[in-house]
Amino acid sequence: MGKLRWVKSEAELRKAEEQNPEFLPSTMRQIRAVYETDPEIIAAVLPKPLEPSKDPYVGVTVSDITMHVRPGIDISIGAAVFGVQATYEGVEGLYLLTMPMTTEGAVVGGRETYGEPKKLGDIDFESDGDNVTAKVTRQGITYIELSGKIGKSLGAKDFTKHAYCYKALPSCDRERTFDGDPLLVRLEWQHAMTAIHDMDGAEIKLTDSPYDPVADIPVKRIVSVHYEEGRTNSNGTVLRSVPGEWLRPFLHGRYDDTVSIMESFLGPADPAADAAAG
Repeated sequence: MGKLRWVKSEAELRKAEEQNPEFLPSTMRQIRAVYETDPEIIAAVLPKPLEPSKDPYVGVTVSDITMHVRPGIDISIGAAVFGVQATYEGVEGLYLLTMPMTTEGAVVGGRETYGEPKKLGDIDFESDGDNVTAKVTRQGITYIELSGKIGKSLGAKDFTKHAYCYKALPSCDRERTFDGDPLLVRLEWQHAMTAIHDMDGAEIKLTDSPYDPVADIPVKRIVSVHYEEGRTNSNGTVLRSVPGEWLRPFLHGRYDDTVSIMESFLGPADPAADAAAG
């Protein structure tokens, strides 16, 4: 019998863990933006036990990332983060609403390991001299666009950012929502940026999409937009379990919500008409 690739030895498993793309060293260029929105919107989208931070801020980052597998072998992906500022036990971080990625590996690894709300999408990161534009597109709709001109240098900086998400197993039993209580996860992103610049004439454009309704969280005021180059490493920690009913109203956000999409194109359902037609 030849080698069965469905089964790995312990040595092969250790090697696979060492080369897991989620934990490979990487370098990137990105636009990181922060804007202010309505406080009541942030409060409405946060599942318990997360609470709004003092400032009603939204974080948006679009990145062009190169993961270094070994000398001479690199993997390039596009990645984006969209979340609202939240706090738990005194630690501030983004509550992640959506994280579009350009590769299946990046989506699956983050969703299964941390519970990150990742989806497949297209990301274009373009530069023309000092002018930089980053766009995120899914289902034919470009719904996030960051742009501006690279301006004053802010030097190099090492810093750590936190984010929150929920690791949850939707139930195979239609009478239940989850196969066990969801887990609240805190991510730690360790950034070592070799270059940070202000961006002049920066713009944040959010376009309505039934698949990714980021436009429901409008831009009231741009707080900051930076162009960054450097590298990052990430890890996560399970903080606690939560009752399923705390997360249930929000779970559809990590998928393309079928009901909302149909209503956006066809209008709200009419139960009486549907019954008559049946």
